[in-house]
Amino acid sequence: MKNVGEKDNCETKNRIKELENLVEKNTRTERHLEEYSDLSDDESVEMAKDKQNRRENTIRNLENTIIYGDGGPTPEKENLEKKLQYSEGYLNQNGEHMDETDLENLKNKIENKKDTLKTF
Repeated sequence: MKNVGEKDNCETKNRIKELENLVEKNTRTERHLEEYSDLSDDESVEMAKDKQNRRENTIRNLENTIIYGDGGPTPEKENLEKKLQYSEGYLNQNGEHMDETDLENLKNKIENKKDTLKTF
């Protein structure tokens, strides 16, 4: 049976490995965007950029978790939950009055926030 120190050490190693994988994927996608974005349709490029933003958020969160522990330097999870709640409330109150582009952008941001929350 592993003691607490070994368990923490194993979790840190797993987080570092996950961080390495995310950075490698982020780098590959960035290079791909630089080389082929002019050949791809706009929707694919936007989806790739959106995925890049989510990865960058996850990378920052993992870095903070590795450095500061589960608490992190700030209550990011709580802040993100509040922002998600406010965004959903705004959507419910104003969604029918928004143009389609703004509505889709807000829905995408809400989904990104939900995805980011899953990483906590």
